Amino acid sequence: MTQQPFSRPGAIDLSALGQRPAQQQAVSTAAGPGGAYSVAISQDNLQQVLQESMTAPVVMVFHSARQAPGSEQYAADVAAEAERLEGRLLAALVDVDTNPEIAQAMQIPQVPLTMVILDGRPVTQPIPGALSPDEIATLFSQLGQQLTTQGISGRHQPRQAVAAAGEEAEEEAVDPRYAPAQDALGRGDVDAAVAEYQKLVDANPADAEAAAGLAMAKVLQRTQGVDLHAARAAAAQDPDDVEAQTMVADLDMLGGHVEDAFNRLVALIARTSDADRTKAREHLLGLFAAVGNDDPRVLAGRRNLASALF
Repeated sequence: MTQQPFSRPGAIDLSALGQRPAQQQAVSTAAGPGGAYSVAISQDNLQQVLQESMTAPVVMVFHSARQAPGSEQYAADVAAEAERLEGRLLAALVDVDTNPEIAQAMQIPQVPLTMVILDGRPVTQPIPGALSPDEIATLFSQLGQQLTTQGISGRHQPRQAVAAAGEEAEEEAVDPRYAPAQDALGRGDVDAAVAEYQKLVDANPADAEAAAGLAMAKVLQRTQGVDLHAARAAAAQDPDDVEAQTMVADLDMLGGHVEDAFNRLVALIARTSDADRTKAREHLLGLFAAVGNDDPRVLAGRRNLASALF
């Protein structure tokens, strides 16, 4: 196997995917079957695991029993090798059958597929197909050598320790007002989450956390069952179609391409007028709310919006 040098093309930002209010976000750290250094990924724990890549690499494996029979065994082999290295790497296993929104947001072209994440960024080209156990061991050995060369010596904690820390933090941080909406998101009931957040906003329009949760839940609601490639093709075919452009902006948000989403709608606003302009502007304001008014990307987006309008 050819050694793959580390590169850092850009951080993975999936904070919009299934986002919960920041101060109340529950930490889910369910481990892979019997693994101290493997974890099954879902919307609930994806950002947590990506954050852990700031300490040591995360090897993310996308697998599917339906689309690629046998890929589950490959994921198990990767997890077994991560166990042998005792925290030098963390195996993060994504079942795309049960988490299609993650694969869609990260634009995974096929399964199985392996990505190595460090500091929140892919550090090798995605590796398509299933590797043999020997090839997995060789890949991990090469990665370990490169880490040592670069002076990176961090190790992941066993999942049991991470889970205990997460439970303690959750006990301190969870605000019961947001629990019904968070529980709805956790069980995949986006419509119920929208309804719960709407109740909070109606009761207190100044509740910025609830407003952000509502805006993000609405993005999830609008994009349920949408085919990413078909949506992008429709937007490319008609650049002035407000429905098509706002849909792709929502998908960009889910994929972590926040600035792309904002820029798409600002450009649309600059090209349109009357009802179309109003609809695009209101949609953009909703995306601003989902990200948060203090975010520098939102501040830049508001300046660009003002330029487009005036």
